[in-house]
Amino acid sequence: PRSTLFPYTTLFRSANARKYFFLPVCCRAFNRRRSDKGFACEMIEIVFVCHGNICRSPMAEFIFRDLCEKNGTLGKFRISSRATSTEEIGNGVHYGTKRILNRLGISCDGKYAQRVTKEEMLSADYIIVMDKYNLRNLNILAEHYGEMHKKAVQNKTFTLLSFTNRGGEVADPWYTGDFEQTYIDVKE
Repeated sequence: PRSTLFPYTTLFRSANARKYFFLPVCCRAFNRRRSDKGFACEMIEIVFVCHGNICRSPMAEFIFRDLCEKNGTLGKFRISSRATSTEEIGNGVHYGTKRILNRLGISCDGKYAQRVTKEEMLSADYIIVMDKYNLRNLNILAEHYGEMHKKAVQNKTFTLLSFTNRGGEVADPWYTGDFEQTYIDVKE
């Protein structure tokens, strides 16, 4: 169903059926926020998050960026990916993810692992995690930063596959070695 307040978005139900939220349809939407001068168009900030920011979240970031570019809506989004840990900070994208992205004609040159910041927790419209462990670690990190961050994260964090009919978690190729399955999960 369409929203009358946000005509370019669709109401989605999360996998746990307790949360309803608006999400742009086919990357064609742009966020409208209430200001004293009416509705103003702003970029939608999406942060994809996984443990190390070298496999799954960069794959999601660059595939989503490519979809938006092909739809002519890249300028409507601020897209990034981050880690919950510090283990891989400064390292480039894993060769398995890079191989998949290269096959798709998507460049990830210049991407290095970064940890999610407290500022991003507040500014992001959507924080999309790959699995329940990422969600747990993000909540721990937010709690460390304070109550404001904890509440912000709780209200805008979703697992990537909660936007699909099947739900579940994005396969972690760091452990499985199966980057193809991760790609199938991400593109769904």
